Amino acid sequence: MGALDFGRAISKSLFTLYLFTHNDILTTIIPTTLFALVSAPLYSPYRCVHVVWWIWLHLLHFNVANQVIDPAEDGRNKASRPIPAGYISLRDAVYLRWSLVPICLVSSAFYSIQVLSASLAITLLTLWYNEFKAHSHWFSKNLMTGLGYACFQAGATLIAGRDMSRLEPNVLLAVLLSIAMFATTLQAQDFKDQEGDRSIGRRTLPIAHPSPARVSMFIGLPMWSICLTQVWRMDAYCSVAFVLYSGLIGLRFMVCKTTQADRLSCQLYSLWFSVAHLLPGYWRYFHEARIHIS
Repeated sequence: MGALDFGRAISKSLFTLYLFTHNDILTTIIPTTLFALVSAPLYSPYRCVHVVWWIWLHLLHFNVANQVIDPAEDGRNKASRPIPAGYISLRDAVYLRWSLVPICLVSSAFYSIQVLSASLAITLLTLWYNEFKAHSHWFSKNLMTGLGYACFQAGATLIAGRDMSRLEPNVLLAVLLSIAMFATTLQAQDFKDQEGDRSIGRRTLPIAHPSPARVSMFIGLPMWSICLTQVWRMDAYCSVAFVLYSGLIGLRFMVCKTTQADRLSCQLYSLWFSVAHLLPGYWRYFHEARIHIS
């Protein structure tokens, strides 16, 4: 193999890895990174690279594990994914899925036992979610995803902070709130995928209970926004803007019900979710700092 062919092979491999995760940049990588950087707070700018790398590596592990389960369904509904698009064979993807387990665990062990524990928890939840089919019912799907998201947040925040062996009380509170918030609003990501989920018998909340699922967004997003503004002590103007924005998203889920509309609503929800992850930093910089000064 010549240098040019080798370069093309490397480029194709990197692009394939990117394709496994690019749809989750807005829903996972950016919100979790923001959460870690403002909650820790960031010990040094250099740690930011480690945070993004750790999140992306574990997201790659989860997504590859998820996409080797039923590539035929992806071929019908998500043909741009690496396996149906022909960038990687199913056999090679399975090899990649299991090789990522020790890679994630060993890379996490270099940081601390606590980061390793978060990585191990993600590994076990990934196994439960995919191989043991927790994704097939809306309750277990939402619960497992909420717990997994919390593990991402905990590991990333540990890496970002000064002490990689412990999380501060306010961070623990933020992680617990995130579990509850994500587990009860995750259906925002399921509305746009109903056709594909229905074809493989997956009973997400929008499929099992379509009307209550939309009502849950209309009521749940403003309720969570009000709760978060109180917990993190936002000022009146920011609180009103945050609650109104969430109310508009909830209303949109109620009124706009096409697949294309649900896709845009999901993007707007992702923005709300990202802002919600900044609120622990709002409290730290506007209230904790004031306490220290006084």
